[in-house]
Amino acid sequence: MMRPDRGIDVSDLSPLEQTSLLTQYARALDSQWAQPILGDPLAADIVSKIDYDFGGLGVPTSVVCQAALRAKMLDERVRAFTSENPDAVVVDLGAGLDSGPFRVRPPPAVDWYSVDLPGVIALRKRLLPISRRAHSVTASVADQSWPETIPSHRPAMVIADGLFAFLSEPVITGVFRRLTAHFRTGELAFNDYGHIGWFTRVAVKLAPQKMFASVGAQWGYPGFEDAHVPETWNPQLKLVEEASLAHAPEIDLFPNWLRLATKVSGMFETSARKARILRYRF
Repeated sequence: MMRPDRGIDVSDLSPLEQTSLLTQYARALDSQWAQPILGDPLAADIVSKIDYDFGGLGVPTSVVCQAALRAKMLDERVRAFTSENPDAVVVDLGAGLDSGPFRVRPPPAVDWYSVDLPGVIALRKRLLPISRRAHSVTASVADQSWPETIPSHRPAMVIADGLFAFLSEPVITGVFRRLTAHFRTGELAFNDYGHIGWFTRVAVKLAPQKMFASVGAQWGYPGFEDAHVPETWNPQLKLVEEASLAHAPEIDLFPNWLRLATKVSGMFETSARKARILRYRF
C-alpha cells in the first residue's frame, strides 16, 4: 500500500489521536489479502486518502490479524444486539476511523454514535461516507459530558476497540459508571489483553518498529487479569461473555506459523486471555 502523493495532512494529530491511524492501516492491509479476516472495503480507501507514512509503522502480520479479528468479533456482537433491539443505539468509544456502521449495516432505525477526540472526528467527517443514522460525537471519554447528545431511553450497545489500553484506571472506571448512569439498559463489549506485565511493556518499548514505540508511549491500563473486575467497579455491569481470539474459527485464515502459535496459546488459560472480547450486560 503506497503513500499517496497528495492526501489529507494529519501532522497536527496528537500522539494519542495518531494511534487511530495504526488500527486503520491494519484493517486496510487485511482488506487486501486474498482471504481477509474482516474484509472491510472502506479501510484501504480511507488510508489511501491520508498523507502519512503508514509503511514506516512496521505493522507486523500478527497485529493485522488480531486487529481484523477483534473488529469482526465486535461486529458480530453488534449485529446480534441490534437484531434483538432494532430501535437501539450503538456507541463506539474511541471510534477512530472505523467504518463499523457500513460493515455491520444494522436495522434502519438504529443510530450509530462514534465518539472520539477533535482531530479524529474531523478526519471522520472528511473520509467516511455520509449516513443519516451515523453520528459523530467530539469528546474525550474522560469527560463526563460525552453521553449528553446520545439518547438514553433506547437500548444501547457500547463498544470499544483498542481504547482502554490507552486510558488510566480512574478514567475507565468513570466510563463504566457513566454508561449505566446514562443508559437505561444495554451491553458493553470491548477487547482486552488479559494483563500486560512489565516484561511485555519493556519488550514493546525496545521493539524496533515505530508502531510499538507509538503504542508503548501511550499505554495506560494493562488489562484485566480477572474479567470480573469491572463488576466491582460498577455492580450494574454483569459479565456475560469472555471470548478469546485464540478460539475463534477465523484463526484458520492466519498464516501457517501464526495459526499454529495462536492455537497453542489458546490451549492455556493465561495466554488465551491475552487477546479476548469481554461483554457485559447492564
